[in-house]
Amino acid sequence: MINESPTPERALEIARAVERAGGRALIVGGWVRDRLLGRDSKDIDIEVFGLAADRLRSLLEALGRVEAVGESFQVYKIGEIDVSLPRRESKARRGHRGFDVTGDPSMTVADAARRRDFTVNAIAWDPLHDEYLDPFDGRSDLARRVLRAVDPATFPEDSLRVLRAVQFAARFTFEIDEQTRALCRSIPLDDLAAERIWGEIEKLLFAPAPSVGFALALDLGAIARLFPELHALVGCQQEPEWHPEGDVWVHTLQVIDQARLRIDDLPHPQQVAVMLGAVCHDLGKPATTAFIDGRIRSMDHEEQGVAPATLLLDRLRIQSIDGYDVRTQVLGMVAQHLKPGMWFKVREEVGDGAFRRLAQKVDLELLARLAKADCLGRAPGAFNCDAMDWFLERARGLGARSVAGPRLQGHRHRSIRPSGRSPSLPSRSTRSRGSRRRELSGL
Repeated sequence: MINESPTPERALEIARAVERAGGRALIVGGWVRDRLLGRDSKDIDIEVFGLAADRLRSLLEALGRVEAVGESFQVYKIGEIDVSLPRRESKARRGHRGFDVTGDPSMTVADAARRRDFTVNAIAWDPLHDEYLDPFDGRSDLARRVLRAVDPATFPEDSLRVLRAVQFAARFTFEIDEQTRALCRSIPLDDLAAERIWGEIEKLLFAPAPSVGFALALDLGAIARLFPELHALVGCQQEPEWHPEGDVWVHTLQVIDQARLRIDDLPHPQQVAVMLGAVCHDLGKPATTAFIDGRIRSMDHEEQGVAPATLLLDRLRIQSIDGYDVRTQVLGMVAQHLKPGMWFKVREEVGDGAFRRLAQKVDLELLARLAKADCLGRAPGAFNCDAMDWFLERARGLGARSVAGPRLQGHRHRSIRPSGRSPSLPSRSTRSRGSRRRELSGL
């Protein structure tokens, strides 16, 4: 189970220098976990025992450029490696900054590991002597694929741990033990900043099967507390003929997993846009679902989904990523996600101009991938999804794939005030396009 790839030479160099100075350097955290799982990991954290902060810094400065971060304790960055003293933490205030933290090189390995969230993240490794130090039996939990809180008394002090449990479960196919599950349900989440929430949700979206984490988040109460727009999908019925898989929540989870299979060749901002489009695409159904002529319909749910999708993006403060306008793309996909299927049914009537006009509202490449995920996110093999392939081939042939507009500049994530109508949302006067469109929109 152990990855035999070599330890980066810089980490070994630091460990040797620390040992010569009379201390001990241990690699800790996610790198050790990933090594035991046979996974590559690029982020290395080192804790140094037995050396005072000033002695540690001078030692590191002899090895290269050192950048110090932190307040009451020091973390020294040397290249891509974080080097720190073991530290004591005590909860003093609400919020993720509400800890009093002090570095203490005299701590034991067990005491230093006690502040970590899960036992699988509380394993240390001595790279010079190839020795694991595992005071909370994290290796057994790794073998059992179980997430277990290190210290039930202090685990609730950081509410972000609920979302960390969610994304770890999805990324590593872990189960969460019952005591830790109960702890997560009891932890208030109203002190979490949007940026911290998004940091964990973004990791979840790139898990092999994100639905595992979303299902766990529902069970832990995190969906209801953080994303009421998503929680409204639970129990929202769909017409069994078109959605034999179940309610809108079940369908959405299947679409999210299908979308994850269709993004690896895209740049990162476009990957995020497709995944958020999958999360948000049916948010309009709870407000529009009704029984009509003995069948369950969700008329105009795609257009009505723009407002709740906007609220969800506001909660995460998603605007642009690396200059790419993710928000516009997500809202465009929500508003237009039925277009590929609708146009395929009347493809002889759809001219090139219609594609070019639609490309001013949403990237047609992304829209086609989301629509394919939407089609496949139902009973496996039950529906023909050729419409999305036709749509994408036609769009590519016309060179009408992308939105014609400037890239946004500025921060990776930027909060904006919730807007009223999205530019991609058609006016009320254009919403009735005949019985064929109404029939398709209600699916």
